[in-house]
This record gives sequence, C-alpha cells and structure tokens, in this order.
Amino acid sequence: LPQGEDTSKPANGSLTTHVLNTATGLPATGIAIQVAHLQEPGTQWMELAQRWTDEDGRCSPLLAPEQVKAGTYKLRFETAPYWQGLGHTSFYPFVEVVFTITDLAQKFHIPLLISPFSYTTYRGS
Repeated sequence: LPQGEDTSKPANGSLTTHVLNTATGLPATGIAIQVAHLQEPGTQWMELAQRWTDEDGRCSPLLAPEQVKAGTYKLRFETAPYWQGLGHTSFYPFVEVVFTITDLAQKFHIPLLISPFSYTTYRGS
C-alpha cells in the first residue's frame, strides 16, 4: 500500500443511504430523508433523524453506530418535491423502505434508485 493510505473501514453498525436518479443517471440532490424506529410492541414509529441528500446523492450517516439497535426501521424519502423541482410529476409522492436490523455488528447501506414512475432499493455494502 502507498504510504499514508487509509486502510480503515467505515464504522460497523452505521446506517447510510444514497439516491440515484435512473432517468438521468445522476445523483438525486436535495431529497429529504427521515429515519424512524418501530416501537415494540405496537405500530408507533419514532422519528430518529432527518437528512438531505447532497450533490452526490448521499448524506451524513442516518444513524451513528451507537444509535443502531435491533429492530424494525423505516426510511422515508420525500421524492415529490425533488421531481417537481425538475419539472416532472411523480407517480410516487414519497418512498418508504422498511427493514429489520438483527446483527448490530454489520454496516447497513440502503440505496434507492428512482425515476418518476418506478423505484428500486436493495441492501448495499
């Protein structure tokens, strides 16, 4: 390795995302994202954080490693204002991605690919 190269990995247990506009192939800038945790037992969600995507379609970690607990989480991406800002209407006014965290030692990266009439998400690395 070249001298001074950083060989450290991102902190395990953090929760991150990024958003890509698949209609243009460009990062989606300025999308508001809320992260919430499902309160057990029950159906109440507690909002934990809100972020906005930057010019690379990314944002600071949604949750730091020490904030990640086992349970069910929801990311809500406010897509309608993004599309309106580009002069488009969108079939989906927002996208909610619900997932469960069981292994706290892992890093959780949840990318979102969007177009005005579709979206896709997956477990990233």
